[in-house]
Amino acid sequence: MKLIYVFDAYCGWSHGFSPTLREVTSLYPELDVEVVSGGLFTGSRRVPIREFGYVRGANAKIAELTGAEFGEGYDRLIADGSFVMDSQAAARGLAALRQAAPTRTVELAMALQHAFYVDGLSLSDPATYRKVAERTRLEADDVTSALEASETRAAAEADFARAAELGVDAFPTLLAADQEDVTVLARGRATTGEVKRRLAAFVSTRSS
Repeated sequence: MKLIYVFDAYCGWSHGFSPTLREVTSLYPELDVEVVSGGLFTGSRRVPIREFGYVRGANAKIAELTGAEFGEGYDRLIADGSFVMDSQAAARGLAALRQAAPTRTVELAMALQHAFYVDGLSLSDPATYRKVAERTRLEADDVTSALEASETRAAAEADFARAAELGVDAFPTLLAADQEDVTVLARGRATTGEVKRRLAAFVSTRSS
C-alpha cells in the first residue's frame, strides 16, 4: 500500500494542507508517497492573478481554517495583479527536485509552496529552485540544469496525465492505493484524525 498526494504548487488549499500532510507522513513512515502535480493553472487558466478575483478571500479563509501562512513577500508579488501562475513551470520544478531526491518529494513539494506563499518567489524563475535546493541541501546546479531538460518536461506532463488517470480534479487530494484499489483520504481539507480514520477503514476492508 502507498499514499498518492495530488496537489498543485500554486494551490492555496494545498499549501493549507501541508501541516496535515506532514503529520500523516510522519505517522506512517513505512508508506511510500507518490507526489503528483495536478496542473491547476495551465492553458486558458494561465492568466494574470487579477483574473481570479476570489484569491485573496480564499487565502484568508485558508489561513483561518488551517493556520497557513501567507507572507509579506507573497503579498508583494501579487499586489498589482499581474503575476501569472504557471502550473506547467511549477510541475517541471517539482520534477527536477524529485529527480535530485526521489525519497524526499513530500518535503520538497512543501518547500516549493513555502517559497511561493511565504517568500513570494515565482515558481517560473530558475533562481527559486536554486534557493529551494540550497535550503534543502541538494545540489543546486543539478536541479537548475534539469529544469528545461526534455525528461523533466515529460515528467511534468506525465504528472498531469497521472492526475487525470486517478480522476482527481480538486486539489489537494490524498489517496491510499493498494494495487488496483484506491480510496480518498482527503480532498481539499482534512484533519490528521480524519485521514487516520479513513486510512484505518481502508486497511480494514483490505484485510477482511
